[in-house]
Amino acid sequence: MKTAEAPSAAATLDPARGRRIALLVASAFFMENFDATVITAAVPAMAESFGVAPVALSAGISAYLLALAVFIPVSGWVADRFGARRVFASAVLLFTLASVACGLAQSLPAFVIARILQGMGGALMVPVGRAIVLRSTPKSGVVKAIATITWPGLAAPLLGPPMGGWIASHWSWHWIFFVNLPLGAVALLLALRWIDNQPGVRRPFDWTGFLASGVGLAGTLYGLELTTQNPVDWPLVAATVGVGIASLVFAVWHLRRAEHPLVDLSVLRVQTFRASAVGGTLSRISIGSVPFLMPLMFQLGFGFGMVQSGLLMIALFAGNLGIKPATTGLLRRFGFRSTLVGNGLLATLSFIGCALLTADTSWLVMAVVLVFGGMTRSMQFTAVGTLAFCDTTPKQTAGASTMFSMFQQLSSGLGIALGAVALRLSENFSGHGGTPGVADFRFALGLMALLTLLSLIDAWRLPRDAGQQVSGHRGA
Repeated sequence: MKTAEAPSAAATLDPARGRRIALLVASAFFMENFDATVITAAVPAMAESFGVAPVALSAGISAYLLALAVFIPVSGWVADRFGARRVFASAVLLFTLASVACGLAQSLPAFVIARILQGMGGALMVPVGRAIVLRSTPKSGVVKAIATITWPGLAAPLLGPPMGGWIASHWSWHWIFFVNLPLGAVALLLALRWIDNQPGVRRPFDWTGFLASGVGLAGTLYGLELTTQNPVDWPLVAATVGVGIASLVFAVWHLRRAEHPLVDLSVLRVQTFRASAVGGTLSRISIGSVPFLMPLMFQLGFGFGMVQSGLLMIALFAGNLGIKPATTGLLRRFGFRSTLVGNGLLATLSFIGCALLTADTSWLVMAVVLVFGGMTRSMQFTAVGTLAFCDTTPKQTAGASTMFSMFQQLSSGLGIALGAVALRLSENFSGHGGTPGVADFRFALGLMALLTLLSLIDAWRLPRDAGQQVSGHRGA
């Protein structure tokens, strides 16, 4: 892509068309995030169909997530080389065809291969789609655009398991994947119609950076995923995460010195991006733990059924969406620094409120606490995501989007892993023997509240006028 042309494209693009592109990319993001979690409730039916033990289906979940981790770093280079429109459309096509292959799979190995192909498509859809939106949006419209494309990251983990269970029980597990066919076909046609193609730019492929970052991200995420197993093989976790972290350290060392790095780390010199990457990662970890911890607390701690638990999670989802229309106005009124710090404190209180719930708490109070938590969670997620791209240049867009996706993927894995580790530690002290009680969930939620507080350090260090070109805040 000729990134030098991006500013004029953003300035002259019809705003309505820009909103359509943002909605299109958001829909693609939803498919990718939804398929990361949708099969969890359908595991028993799928295992019976394949003739394997349910625990064996974890290979399908892990294969998808690992493919995402390995191929996200390459997305920026591929988009630059072949053009963002062509790559995004191809990723949608690959994801859709792989979804059909998942539904047609007759054995576990065939299913795992299809899931890997799905992950490859998803790995290209997310960062390339975000880069397309950023390049087609003027700075004044970035808040709305990011708010539009970030909701799938919050909604899909909440909706995936209950919808997967409903589809598997009322139709069959195959339809979990077949529903992507019409969605993907429409997304492909609209992508070809709405997104302008740009010529590619030739530059050498960084094989060392690709292998180091791929092994690093895959090893770290797989090691973190192992912490959710029961019992946990801690030596294997330590070895896998250790290899992953060592590979990531080497990848950073290499990328800083390579003439044509796979991922341009220079964007970390931009203060707003750095704050979003560091403090924002802590915030995303705590946010990512919610879809894991809350349903378990309702079912294992309170003894609620899946239907009751699902209804309560809808309240959280309602809060996520309810705050979206106010996001732009709040950032314009208070600016990024005040919004991140103030809303971060409210998000901390929401974790404490969730920790104080009991099985005897009225449904109305539970719903209010969860709606409030969803609102603060969504506001922080959007503000952190928008802050990352406030001061990046058009030339940095592809690299910044790729790196942001890498941080986001790690944060998601860390959120679930740290929630699981916190439960294990609390169980060991309380002697609950592998079945967490209410006190264990309170400990885990308290830890997430602490992480949310720590994430505010970077936000507090921001200048008062940080990102004002994007937020429109003039109160500094």
